[in-house]
Amino acid sequence: MHVVDDDAALRRSLRFLLGSVDWQVLLHASAEEFLDAAAQSPLPACVLLDIRMPSMSGLELQQVLRERGIDIPIVFMTGHADVSMAVQALKSGAVDFIEKPFKDQVVLDAVAAAVRRSAEALQERQVRDDALALLHSLSPREKEVAKLVALGQPNKIVAGALGISEKTVHIHRQHVMEKAGVSSAAELARLMLRADPAALDEPGVRPA
Repeated sequence: MHVVDDDAALRRSLRFLLGSVDWQVLLHASAEEFLDAAAQSPLPACVLLDIRMPSMSGLELQQVLRERGIDIPIVFMTGHADVSMAVQALKSGAVDFIEKPFKDQVVLDAVAAAVRRSAEALQERQVRDDALALLHSLSPREKEVAKLVALGQPNKIVAGALGISEKTVHIHRQHVMEKAGVSSAAELARLMLRADPAALDEPGVRPA
């Protein structure tokens, strides 16, 4: 959990509030200071981020995080005059924004929602990484066979498409199933789609 705000008193207040519900809180006086720690931030986590700060604003920090591929949910803290900026931040992927001065429960609810989103992203990433690891164990030819099998193609069609014998396809198919830890074309298709939602949509590959 990160709090990024140039107001020291507010940082301390938020650390006390968030710590009261057992969240570990790291305080940062500037966007630049936060960036030094952001890449190492464990998930689930989120950032409570002031939208107006000296040097680098909250919106600028949001853009830098996107450019660096750092996917951490952001809850912006704004003054009344900054609501239009906060709406822009939401359009750019922020989870929520809260207006200063804010009630404790509003902060806690917003942070809880951001942490849930972070936890879900972590789980999805783990599922994707596990699927990718299994598919990376396949040889180039096995990957070609796997794609056609996942699309429901029978061995005869796969053999014709790849210019190999049906017997060879059968052997590759067995190896694919064993390495991927699946027992059917449907399970293989689900595995490939978990690794890459567009895995079965590439040009030139069509189901029978």
